[in-house]
Parts: sequence; C-alpha cells; structure tokens
Amino acid sequence: MLKDLIKKCRSYRRFDENKAIGREELIELIDLARLSSSAANRQPLKYYLSYAQDSNNNIFGTLAWAGYLKDWDGPAQGERPTGYIVILGDKNIAESFNIDPGIAAQSIMLGAVERGMGGCIIASVDREELRTLLTIPAQYEILYVLAIGYPVEKVEIEEVGPDGDIKYWRDSDGVHHVPKRKISEIIISP
Repeated sequence: MLKDLIKKCRSYRRFDENKAIGREELIELIDLARLSSSAANRQPLKYYLSYAQDSNNNIFGTLAWAGYLKDWDGPAQGERPTGYIVILGDKNIAESFNIDPGIAAQSIMLGAVERGMGGCIIASVDREELRTLLTIPAQYEILYVLAIGYPVEKVEIEEVGPDGDIKYWRDSDGVHHVPKRKISEIIISP
C-alpha cells in the first residue's frame, strides 16, 4: 500500500557501507524521476550519478547533515551512503525548475525504499565546491543531492508534543524520532 511505503520513506542518515549500490540501480531510480510529472513537460532535470568510493568521498565532504542534531557531524566511516544522485537543473532548457526537483526527489526516494534502500534529500550543499570536484558545467544548477544506501538506523514517526516542537532527535539507543503534526492541525477547511 502506498501509505506504508510513504511511512517507510524517511530521511535516513546512517547506512551499511558494506552494501554497494551500482550504476544500474541508480539508473532504475532515475527512470522513476524521468517518468514523473514535469511542469509544462519541459523536463529540465539532469542527474549526476556517483557509486565509486572516490566520487562518493568528494560529494560527502560538501554536505551538511541533520541541522537539528547539533552534536553530530554526519555519518561515521562505515555508515556513509554508497550512492549519490545529484539533481541538476539545465538552464539551457528552463530558467526556473518549479516543483520538478521535489517531484523527482520523492519519486527516487520512494523507489529506493521499495527496493530495500533508503536515503536523504540534502539541500545544504557547498555547491561551488561540489561543482569543482565533479566538474559540473555552469549550465547546470545544483539543486539537491540525494544520499542513497541501505539504512542501518531505525526511524520512528510520532505526534508533535504539546510544546509544538517539530525538531527531530535521537534517543540514547540511536533511534531517530520524527515528530509529525496531527492531521487535524494541518487541515484548515471545515
């Protein structure tokens, strides 16, 4: 059921680095994005795939992980993603990319979860350093980096408490807790 898939599709930040992801697996995920909706059907998105250790290390160094976890610098060695997809906007096709990157990212993440993988959509990226390290031409705007791997962490969805705090957090067992607002709080019509 789609709702179960969506509930499993969390922002995973720790992975089993011994389980490699290959080019073909990443291409299958990109194909889901390719088949998804695109504003005015312009299809301005392009993708940079990374599954080799050197390239993965370069990308990893340009990312900021989990802003709410102030005492955590990101996945430790052995817990890092084994694949990345950099979503790019081709400025020769469109000046604005509208909702396309969000649609594409969610399609990719749902496909990853369906295959037993997981990931994290990361917007906090040192884009200029990443452009230089990966030799990405100027015509492509770096929109998001998707970290992909086989998760080794447990993520629990829970209701936002009475204090209204929506910040995710980890407990002493390393379980990642994600507060979600109640459905009654987000619908404003009668």
